[in-house]
Amino acid sequence: MKTKTNGIETNYELHGKEGAPWLVLSHSLACSVRMWDPQIAALKGSYRILAYDTRGHGASEAPKGAYTLETLADDLKALLDALGVKNPHYCGLSMGGMIGQTFALKNPGVFKTVMLADTTSRYPAEAWPQWQDRIKLAEEKGMAPLVQPTLERWFTEPFRKSNPGPVAAIGKLIASTPVAGYTGCCHAIPKINLTARLKEIKTPMLVICGDQDPGTPPAMAKEIHDNAPGSKLVMIPQAAHLSNLENPAAFTKAVQGFLAAH
Repeated sequence: MKTKTNGIETNYELHGKEGAPWLVLSHSLACSVRMWDPQIAALKGSYRILAYDTRGHGASEAPKGAYTLETLADDLKALLDALGVKNPHYCGLSMGGMIGQTFALKNPGVFKTVMLADTTSRYPAEAWPQWQDRIKLAEEKGMAPLVQPTLERWFTEPFRKSNPGPVAAIGKLIASTPVAGYTGCCHAIPKINLTARLKEIKTPMLVICGDQDPGTPPAMAKEIHDNAPGSKLVMIPQAAHLSNLENPAAFTKAVQGFLAAH
C-alpha cells in the first residue's frame, strides 16, 4: 500500500490483527520491508505490524539529492500520523536504528519502546571517505558492484556458504535499490552524532547486535547501551550485521522478551 508522506510516496505493509499493540519495523540501507519477513511471521499473531520502505528504497519514492536522518524521521512521523498509529513499539536495524534514535529525540513520548539493532549512535569523522567511495561507485557503476562486498559485511562466511537462498534474496534487494535512494541515505548515515543525547530518550530501550557484526560492531552497541540509562543489551550469537536474518530465532526471542516486559 502507498500513501503520501512528507512530500513523497511511501510504500508500507500492515500485518497482524487490528486492535493489537503496534510494532513498527524499519530496515537497513539497501533493503526493504522484505528484510523483516521472519519477524513479521513470528510476531504478527501478537502485534499489529507496520513495515515500511524508507525513502529511496523498495517501492517508496527515491528523490535525488542528499537525505538527512531528520528527513527520514519526519517521513516516519508523517506515515504514523497518516495511518493513525499511536504509541507504537519500534524496531530499527542499522539505518533503521539511526532513524529510530533521531525520531525518539525529535518526538519524545511517541514510541512506547525502542529497539535498536546492529546500529550506531555516531561515526568517527574518518568514516566519511568510505561512504564517499560507496556514493561514487553507485553513481558511476550502479548498484551491482556493491552487492558482493555488502553481503560479505552483512553475513558471516559460514552463513553465506550454507544459506545461498536467503543471501541471494538480500543480494537482489541491494541490486534493485535505486541509486538515488542509496546515495541519498549514504549522505545521511555517517553524519549521525547522537551519543551524548541518548540519555534524553526516556523510552525503554533494547540494544541488539550480532556478535560478529563488522559494520556496526559490538563496541558501537555497547556505547549506545552505556549512554542510554536503563537500556538492555543483547548480543546475538553467530551473526554479523543482519542479525535478524542470520539468527532469526535468537533475534526474535530478544524482541519478544523485551516487548513482553513492557
